[in-house]
Amino acid sequence: MNVLAVGAHFDDIELGCSGTLINHKNHGDNVNLLVITKSGYNDPNGKVIRTDETAEKEGKQAADIIGANLFNLGFKTFEFSFDESVTKEITKIIEKLSIDLVYCPWIHDIHRDHQNAGKAAIMASRHVNKVLMFRPNYYDSYQSFNGNFYSNISKVFDKKINVIKAHKSELERVRNSWIDFFKRQNANDGQKIGVKYAECFEIVRYLM
Repeated sequence: MNVLAVGAHFDDIELGCSGTLINHKNHGDNVNLLVITKSGYNDPNGKVIRTDETAEKEGKQAADIIGANLFNLGFKTFEFSFDESVTKEITKIIEKLSIDLVYCPWIHDIHRDHQNAGKAAIMASRHVNKVLMFRPNYYDSYQSFNGNFYSNISKVFDKKINVIKAHKSELERVRNSWIDFFKRQNANDGQKIGVKYAECFEIVRYLM
């Protein structure tokens, strides 16, 4: 299959579904990552937290570990909307690469960039027969994530952790809490299906 994972920022895909993408790669599928923003950002007072250059460098390192092709649309973090300027660029890549399966952020995530990325990806994927949403962070939202599709990542979980560790600058900022959280989250999801580690998705559409 030709697989496309869409994220708003460098690190979203890695946190939410990189284990599944590693499985795809191991099974011989063509794996592609599409990041919408340059992913650098400042705090509310204007202090630089992550530069675009650092985000891209770490994103490329993560993509290399997965064995995926990487694309970046170059929109500004926090400032892109759910509109045709984004959707048409995703559509171009879907059509160019003949994508069979799309992974995208959950549209009810409290982060506006994640919401807009998910909505744009779903609209652009309207002719794709397999579309699944993932959670790229751990914040509660006004709606519950309806996880109903599971991927066994037990054999590749250690590699997923290495993918996340490629984002060294962000891990330092969150004091490695991402690793602790997703280890527990993936273990909890694994327990539901009788395996050690799993990633969970919400189905938009999935044709068997």
